[in-house]
Amino acid sequence: MDEPRQHPLRRKEDQTPRRFRKGLYILPSLFTAANVLLGYYAILQVIHGAVNYAVAQTTQNPAVQQFWHFDNAAKAIGFAVLFDGLDGRIARMTGTSSDFGRELDSLADVITFGVAPALLAWAWGFHEVSAEISRADMASLLPRLGAIASFLFVIAGASRLARFNIAVNPQPSNPGRPGKKYFVGMPIPAGAGVIAAVVHFSHGDPLVWWGSSLTWLLVVVLAGYLMVSTWRFYSFKDIDFRARQPFQLVVIFGLLIAAIIYFSGPVLCFIALTYMFSGIFWRLHWIVRRKPNSSPPPYTQASQTS
Repeated sequence: MDEPRQHPLRRKEDQTPRRFRKGLYILPSLFTAANVLLGYYAILQVIHGAVNYAVAQTTQNPAVQQFWHFDNAAKAIGFAVLFDGLDGRIARMTGTSSDFGRELDSLADVITFGVAPALLAWAWGFHEVSAEISRADMASLLPRLGAIASFLFVIAGASRLARFNIAVNPQPSNPGRPGKKYFVGMPIPAGAGVIAAVVHFSHGDPLVWWGSSLTWLLVVVLAGYLMVSTWRFYSFKDIDFRARQPFQLVVIFGLLIAAIIYFSGPVLCFIALTYMFSGIFWRLHWIVRRKPNSSPPPYTQASQTS
């Protein structure tokens, strides 16, 4: 006996949701694409800055040096941090989250917050150490050490993203208070923000003394380690921008925006370094206050997307 044939219109209705699920949501994907574009632009600016320095060294013409390329790269990474925060919030607020969007966001983060800041950290902090005002052996050794530190930053960021793509409710090694939401380890946008903020604070002028380059080496290595650590970092995801907030909070945000507009270098550098060292502070605070043989308090883990 033949099976009853389905109505043609019914078959089209059944196929429509299936085709829709194979697509992507445009709005959050546009923010992710902007994230990739800014990372690519930052890489181009780093290359321009390094090439200009090489030309200046070859022609012995200091006027050729144009270090504002490094500052442009730092600004691009800073704006990418903003776009990265917006795409996730927009996806959650509009109900357009998807597995494809999460994977695309992770791949974009590797480029914009991994490769681009690592290249910037090396070209700005190690590549232009001058033997004239530095020790000759350190001037030749630091670029190689800086390349290793920059690679460690990239692989640490990629490992962090891979860990949270497969992790289920990861717990920090130093739990916080119930009700607060924290990242496990420093997010990769924050690590990139540390590098970008320090470079922007210097207006792109590179490090030429071996002592400052050695300090920069420690900062890059520390940022990479904090990304793969299990220490807690505040996520700010418990702030609901759709709910009513005190008027004082609006004033504080207004003052912060004004300070960034007029004093972007020192303000952003202070914010980035404070956030990085906050994880170290909370780790030391937990070590000092914890009781032997006591179980950790309840902990609510934030969703990990970066």
